[in-house]
Parts: sequence; C-alpha cells; structure tokens
Amino acid sequence: MSATSDNQGSSTRPYLLRALHDWCTDNGFTPYIAVYVDASVQVPMEYVKNHEIVLNVGFEATSGLKLGNEFIEFKARFGGVPRDIVVPVDHVVAIYARENGQGMAFPAPAEAAPAAPPVSPAAEARAPTPLRSGLRLASEAPEPPEADAETPPPSDEPPEPAGPGGRPSLKRIK
Repeated sequence: MSATSDNQGSSTRPYLLRALHDWCTDNGFTPYIAVYVDASVQVPMEYVKNHEIVLNVGFEATSGLKLGNEFIEFKARFGGVPRDIVVPVDHVVAIYARENGQGMAFPAPAEAAPAAPPVSPAAEARAPTPLRSGLRLASEAPEPPEADAETPPPSDEPPEPAGPGGRPSLKRIK
C-alpha cells in the first residue's frame, strides 16, 4: 500500500527543506544540511565522519542545485575539486542557518543501507565536525540536565547565537 493511499500523503520533509532553504536565502543566511551517510548517499567519503557530513547548500557554494521530493542534487567543490552530490531527502537529518543555528532536525532514515566504507584517520582529521550530537527533533522534549555544580540554572531567555567558530544550535521556528 502506498503512502498516499492510506491518507498519509507524501512526506513533508522535502517541502520543509525547501521552505527553510528559502527562508535562509531570503534572510541572507547560509543554509547547511546535516546528512546521514550510507551507501545510498553520493558525497566525498573522505569528508564523512561517524556516518555524517555537513554540506553548505547555499547558491554561492553549489551549482545546479535541485531540491527535489526524493533527492537533493548539486555540484560542489571539495578541496578545489568539483564533485557531484546526491542526497536522498530522507537522509537529511537537519537543515539550519550557519549564522544563527535556526533550523529544523529530522529523524534519521528508518532503513539505512549498508554502512559506508571506513574513513582513513588522515581524512577523518580533515572532515568537518558532525552536528548530530547536539541535535534533537523539534517534537522531542529536551532531557533535563544532570545536577552539576557548573551547570547554570535554566533561563527563559533564548540562548545567544554561536559566535564565529562556535557550534550552532538549532532553534524551533514558529
């Protein structure tokens, strides 16, 4: 039975990705996507770390960007070498603005293909830091922090955006 025949409709993920990409672009932000990498993803494997890669999908960094319902496709340069990138939409685990971390996280694919080949230690050292460790789905409640003498009490004020070189944090867009 197909997804459309049981009143589920098609996935909202590609529509949300396009909307957030447009929002980033319209506001002068740089859209980044975090991708779960397995055998179905076509990216430079030397930049993959822990089955994840973060990609700049801004128009300045890509050529021929297509944000389709099934795949995100574009050409980009890695180390000055042009590469064809193909990402199944269901492998995008987050999209966010580099400058302020605002965006949305998604669940990892339910049925991941066989694991990507191991990456050499030299390539791992060059790879960008994965973002997944600090992400949670917008629908998930945050886990309460463990009691710690150095943990400040929770505040109702929004967190400050990460500065240059800091890790961005995702915020829910309402």
